[in-house]
Amino acid sequence: MEWLTAHSGLALIGRLLSHTRIAKRLIRYSLPGAPYPTVTHPDVLLDYLGLLCHGKSDFDQIEPFREDRFFAKSLGLKHVPSSPTLRQRLDLAAAHSYDWQTILLEESADLLRALKAPLTPVQATLPNGKPSYWLPLDLDVSPFDNSNTRKEGVSLTYKKVDGYAQFFAYLGQEGYGVNVNLSEGSTHLQKEAAAFLSHSLDYARCITDLPLLVRLDAGNDALENLNVCLNEKVDFIVKRNLRRESPEEWLMIAKGDGMCCEEREGKRVYLGAMEWNDKKLERPIRVVYQVIERTMEAAGQAPAGATGRRAGIFYDTDLLPLASDWALPRPCQKRTISQRPQDGFELGAPAFG
Repeated sequence: MEWLTAHSGLALIGRLLSHTRIAKRLIRYSLPGAPYPTVTHPDVLLDYLGLLCHGKSDFDQIEPFREDRFFAKSLGLKHVPSSPTLRQRLDLAAAHSYDWQTILLEESADLLRALKAPLTPVQATLPNGKPSYWLPLDLDVSPFDNSNTRKEGVSLTYKKVDGYAQFFAYLGQEGYGVNVNLSEGSTHLQKEAAAFLSHSLDYARCITDLPLLVRLDAGNDALENLNVCLNEKVDFIVKRNLRRESPEEWLMIAKGDGMCCEEREGKRVYLGAMEWNDKKLERPIRVVYQVIERTMEAAGQAPAGATGRRAGIFYDTDLLPLASDWALPRPCQKRTISQRPQDGFELGAPAFG
């Protein structure tokens, strides 16, 4: 029998899911409130995954697919649940524990490894001239805009929009998702970040045996995150949060100990590294800095206000060469952020990785 469908790609999703043990693990799972369900747990979860693959997330949007034979066939479903059943079962699973989420993340990691998904590392040349490779593990919070909705947990995010604050972990330059955590929009970036980082490292190691390079933004510049990386023996690049530091202080340090390069008339770039320690830190780590001093802009005019100064500071492990171990919380950006100096200086961070 032939079926005409507008979403034939769902068959590929079903094929991928058939390589996992999601159904076998969920069928044995006992969920309080639904001990002997007519619609099984695997049918509920796989059904919602299929819905998400269509770019739909509202439970009511499942109704048109209840009469769609291709939808059920491609995902291997015995039953397509109604929207109330879908909502109630997922609410029960979320209220009971994180077991369903853990099963999904573990099976996703196992699937990537089993299929030998391409994972592209980053490369750096060591002082001895030999190349070294790391698989980047980027972690960052990406607020979603849920303005004008009444969804539970929606609140003002640091982006000044109402929504949720999702914490994501991506692996490799391809950006495979290995972990995710949904929080209320007003949740502080660092809340439960250390545990999230630790779990993300576990999932990443299920996927690859390559050395990992954790990259964090300044919003997660915290001793507990650095200690997780040190205890887990992974290299890291963490962008330093300069909210309580001034570029003038770093310029003095750079002039005293850094290497200076005059890129053009009126622009000096200082590079350097120093050891940094704290009584709560497992061991001393390296701080790498780049400070740009401008007495003249490219067009020849003086910067607004006093001399322009720009500091990019990072924490890292001393295994990385100087050009790429910039450390202080946050996954490094791919390029230098350049903004017009205001009030005589600008703060920012170059990007390496």
